[in-house]
Order: sequence, then C-alpha cells, then structure tokens
Amino acid sequence: MPDSASSIDEGRLRRIILAAHGLHRQAPFGRGRNGVLKALTQLGYAQIDTISVVERAHHHVLRSRIPGYRPALLDALVARREVFEYWFHAAAYLPMSDYRFARPRMDAVRRGEMHFQGPRDEKLMRRVHDRIRAEGPLSAADFDGERGPGGWWEWKPAKQALEILFFQGDLMVAERKGFQKRYDLAERVLPADIDTRAPSDQEYARHLIDHALRLFASTTVPEAGYLRRSARLREALRAELAARVEAGTVREIQLRDGSRRWLDTAAEAQTPRIMRTVHVLSPFDPLVIQRGRTAALFGFDYQIECYLPQSKRRFGYFCLPLLYGDRFLGQMDCKADRARQRLELRALHLDQPVSEHLREPLQQALAAFAQAQGCESIETARSVPRALRSFLTL
Repeated sequence: MPDSASSIDEGRLRRIILAAHGLHRQAPFGRGRNGVLKALTQLGYAQIDTISVVERAHHHVLRSRIPGYRPALLDALVARREVFEYWFHAAAYLPMSDYRFARPRMDAVRRGEMHFQGPRDEKLMRRVHDRIRAEGPLSAADFDGERGPGGWWEWKPAKQALEILFFQGDLMVAERKGFQKRYDLAERVLPADIDTRAPSDQEYARHLIDHALRLFASTTVPEAGYLRRSARLREALRAELAARVEAGTVREIQLRDGSRRWLDTAAEAQTPRIMRTVHVLSPFDPLVIQRGRTAALFGFDYQIECYLPQSKRRFGYFCLPLLYGDRFLGQMDCKADRARQRLELRALHLDQPVSEHLREPLQQALAAFAQAQGCESIETARSVPRALRSFLTL
C-alpha cells in the first residue's frame, strides 16, 4: 500500500462506531415494533443461532438496543413481511428492503455452485414444493413418515429438500412455531412491491461496502466481503473502494497496531457522546462477530469458544463480551437456569479492576440481563473473585 495513510483519533472512531450500532445512549432507534425495524435496517441483520444457553442471539442483539424489547415484536415484523429470514454471513433476520441482495446466494445455490450435504433429489424437491403449494405453510415435521410416490419419506431427505428450496429462493420462512420453521412459497411471502432483481457484482459490492462503512466508519476488502468467497465479488469490492478514493469519499488510515483501513470521510465530522453504561453483548453481535476487526478497532481479542474443544477454551463455553463506555472491559461465562429462574455466573474475566465508578453500572447491567433471561437471582461461582461476588449475587 502507498505511504499516504494517515492516523486518526481512535477513541473518536470507537465512539462513531458505537453510535452507529446504537450502543451510545438509551433507545437510539426508538421503541416497539418500529424501533426493532429501524435497528435491523441500520444493523443490516440479526444473526440467528441455535444455542440457548442464554437468550437466543437475534433476540439478545435487539434487546441490547431496544428498551422493552419482546420477541413478539420481531414475530410481528415477519408477519407483516417487513423482515425475512435468509443468509447474511450466517442465518439471520434481514430487512425485507434488502431482499435483492440475498439473490446472489440464491442464484449460486440454484446453479449448483454451493453444495449441501447429501444428494439433491429433484423429484422429492418437486413433491415438497407441490405439497406446500397445495396446503400452505408446512414445517419439516409435517413431512415425517409421509408416504409419497417413491415410498416412505424419511425426515432427513425431506428436510434436505426444504433447505435447498429455501436457499435457492423457491421457499421462504413464513413464520416460526417455537423455534421450528414453517415454509411457504416465496411468491406468497414476498410483498408485491419488493425489488427482486439480482444485483450486479458492482451493486452487490456497493451494498456490502455501504453496510460496513455505515456500522464501522471504515473497512477493508476482507471485512466487507466477510465469508463470501467469490473472486469476482472481491474484485468488485476493490474496484468500488478505488472509485470512492478517487471521489474523495474514503481515505486510507493507519491504526496504532499498524493495520490499514479505508475511512468514510463523512464520518470524521461526527462527535457522538457515549453513556458510561455496561452492555452485555451477544457473542454474535455485529460489533464483535469479526475477531480481527474487533481487535484492531477496540484492542479486544474476542473469540467465542463454544466451537472449540474444551481443552482449548481459555474463558468458557459461551462467554459474553462486556462493553463499558467505548472500551471492552472483559467477558463473562454464564448460563440461564430457567427452571430455577437463576442466572449462573460461572466466570468473570475483567481486564481492569472494578473501581467505584464501574461497580454500579456493572451491577445494574447484570441485574437487567438476568431479568431478561427470566431469572430472578444471580448465583456466582467460586471462581468469581470474592470482592465481586458480594455485590453481583442477587
């Protein structure tokens, strides 16, 4: 890279980022259903995860930004066809206005460029599709043990057919019952006025860079194209950034760690204020999902360890990042024992001593987090320092 990169006030950059994520003050997106839609539109997605050690990731992310958030608010947006399920870099809830940018993956699946485990049974896929057309929304369980023209359907092949039809855009998730998806034909779920045209590589690159700059004020090609392996897309991302440099809307910066990024020049004019509160974040929060980016911008090397063998875990199975002001203060490993209405605080790893000015915000944050899990008490493990147990135990 050229030596034209300049430095930036990294504290100010962090505050700009946190304001973009809605973590700088109370109710940044408003409340209720409209607040949830505004948050999703700004964030671009809320990742869905099956782990339920604490509240599921998509609800956790939204609750972190929307006071009084309830899962029914997200369900209502799905029912109103303002939000849909598909893939961002992982399974996610997305604003319906971004539907066309799901098309590249759908089209790649249809062309056979993305493969699923097991065979692609076209005959079974047609039968599954025809049955949903005739009967309306169905779940995988509705195909369990049903006798079809080719013999008894097993659950796994029918599930495979549903997933392929979903990923190539023929089916959409119309609703969930509990955590079970119910699929319907895409044409019956999509609003009549939604733009369904597949974007060009240039349009898709522009969308991804807009998303990265909107949330982080700066980006790199690997970050903007996170987990997207298309060589054509990477080239389009590089071309889009080059065009923005030429137009003067981004410039190259170098952080103290030596890493270089492309900064949105309009973002530099912002001077947001950050409340000195503690946020308990999901491991799948957009703020921390890319480990390298979190380390470069916040000096916080965070990795979710539930996917690691137990022998390689340093902090715990499902540690939650703890944000205080514009810096991360550490992480905690916990589990919601909903039957006993108790939050088990198994470990607390802090990067700084708990001073008097931090004690109350930390206590308030953990109490509110426990309440959000349906827990009335917090039980701290012996591994938590004695000085902290005395005021964190409810």
